[in-house]
Amino acid sequence: MKIYTRTGDAGTTALVGGSRVSKDSPRLNAYGTIDELNSHLGLLAATPGVDAPSIDFIQSIQNRLFNLGAYLATPSESATPDTLPAPKGIDESEIRHIEAEIDRLDTTLPPLNSFILPGGCPAACQANIARTVCRRAERHIITLAATSPVHPLAIAYVNRLSDYLFTLSRHLNNLSSTPELPWRP
Repeated sequence: MKIYTRTGDAGTTALVGGSRVSKDSPRLNAYGTIDELNSHLGLLAATPGVDAPSIDFIQSIQNRLFNLGAYLATPSESATPDTLPAPKGIDESEIRHIEAEIDRLDTTLPPLNSFILPGGCPAACQANIARTVCRRAERHIITLAATSPVHPLAIAYVNRLSDYLFTLSRHLNNLSSTPELPWRP
């Protein structure tokens, strides 16, 4: 199988199902940013200083993000709010799973008394980069949802994921004994 097809040379790409859209469409921005986030998470998992339980959790998220990307690449224009499917592997229990991991990490962290600047050890910095890409993905999914049906769990999952990445960055700084930098307005 060849990697290049030349079918996108004119600035369009095929969605799941075969329809073609512009490479700057809201749908492509949404799933393309999820793909970018997944790549940043791969780099985060490979960054020295990330503990094994966090690597396992990150890799489980990467699998869910692959499903979410496929979901966003599949138009469901004929779906109604009652028939709109959720992304595969993303349900309320998966969101609760992320919340439980946030809560678990949070019990090991010092109280948060002010805003903190992104930074610290390289692993925490990478977690913060992933967090900002996650927030951008969320904005792109919301933009897509304004014109095409998107299950609310897709948005909730990405929103909760950004909360996890913030907490993970704090956890990674804590593991490396790197102090947090408080915002000084």
